Amino acid sequence: MSYFDVASSAPLHPVARQALQASLDEGWADPARLYREGRRAVLLLNTAREAAAEAVGCRPDELTFTPSGTHAVHSGMAGALAGRRRTGRHLVVSAVEHSSVLHAASAHEEATGGTVTEVPVDRYGAVAPETYAEALREDTALACLQSANHEVGTEQPVAAVAEACRSRAVPLLVDAAQSLGWGPVEGAWSLLTASAHKWGGPAGVGLLAVRKGVRFAPRGPADERESGRAPGFQNIPAIVAAVASLRAVRAEATDEAVRLRALVDRIRARVPELVPDVEVVGDPERRLPHLVTFSCLYVDGEALLHALDRAGFSVSSGSSCTSSTLTPSHVLRAMGVLSEGNVRVSLPLGTPEAEVDRFLEVLPGAVSGVRERLGAPVSRTAPGAAPSLVVDALGKRCPIPVIELAKVFGGVPVGGTVTVLSDDEAARLDIPAWCGMRGQEYLGEQPADHGVAYMVRRVS
Repeated sequence: MSYFDVASSAPLHPVARQALQASLDEGWADPARLYREGRRAVLLLNTAREAAAEAVGCRPDELTFTPSGTHAVHSGMAGALAGRRRTGRHLVVSAVEHSSVLHAASAHEEATGGTVTEVPVDRYGAVAPETYAEALREDTALACLQSANHEVGTEQPVAAVAEACRSRAVPLLVDAAQSLGWGPVEGAWSLLTASAHKWGGPAGVGLLAVRKGVRFAPRGPADERESGRAPGFQNIPAIVAAVASLRAVRAEATDEAVRLRALVDRIRARVPELVPDVEVVGDPERRLPHLVTFSCLYVDGEALLHALDRAGFSVSSGSSCTSSTLTPSHVLRAMGVLSEGNVRVSLPLGTPEAEVDRFLEVLPGAVSGVRERLGAPVSRTAPGAAPSLVVDALGKRCPIPVIELAKVFGGVPVGGTVTVLSDDEAARLDIPAWCGMRGQEYLGEQPADHGVAYMVRRVS
């Protein structure tokens, strides 16, 4: 089985396993106690904190270990917002932040009546620094920007945005969960969060760095541990293993980044050649070296993931077809790209070239099999002369609305129109994307009974 989903969670690194087993015998005692066992435990904790701070690029007394990356995000945002409540209650985030950031933003709105501005992204998933800077206001208490996107791998211009925030005296929190294993985050950020299981450490360990000078008021009952920012007894063996694995993957990062980038480049180039009607998404250059995402027309995302699983490949998807909500990934929606049949491949360290080649051999058959079962059209056009057609796809999940559109599109002459009735939110992305891939004209949408009418004109 080839595991190609380290963007979700990486397998435990061998160094982490060794460090965990070794520290179980030394790190079980209370590090706040002065007896021998406590001194051994606090020595392990302090050594781990110094090593983690060096990897992050901060002082040891600026770094807190938390129970998870999500906890680090939530406590970091809440503490920074509370610390700057006299400045205001305005929060700025990008539209493609991790759900942990967006959930914390919603909680801030509900609890305080504060406002949140979502900065849009381009079709590659990146913010423009000047657009982000325009969102900052006199009452902005905090800004948030990920270092790299979890779903498509696009790297954000953190250094430029951090400089814009610094010039306006606004602290910037960076979610570095996906990138920290590859290197430190550049720029004058104020707060940073990360999660150990993303780089091969054990689950249940997060990092929160808060620079000196940042106003920060921890939320919740006071606790004497971790500067009051992460209450409860520290899991010292897991912390030691997390930091050991971070140092280990950093030691491999330079060489592995070059090797995995070449493998990802091969996937990016070969998938559109091997599989018709595919859109590769994310920035082709400014991206994480191990991650690639693409979307396939006329494909149910869940069915494709099951087909690849049966073929021996574990991958992920942001398609609405893999959920029960009929709502596509907020990242794909913000980018305005095709969402149906979405596949995210994220390669672990040491992935053999042969496994990537085998994936490229398996993928075309998996896609064509799913398309055949869904009754997707084989040809792009069919004879016909009706000046306009209406397709009723109400109650049908992606990719069925687009498949139904494609089936009848050849039945209208050049200049004719097809109107698709759909109540699937994914259609708002996928029908315009189909038009772009087919060179047809998307006329827009308008309300319809029980759904939305999407109108397409045939131009060729």
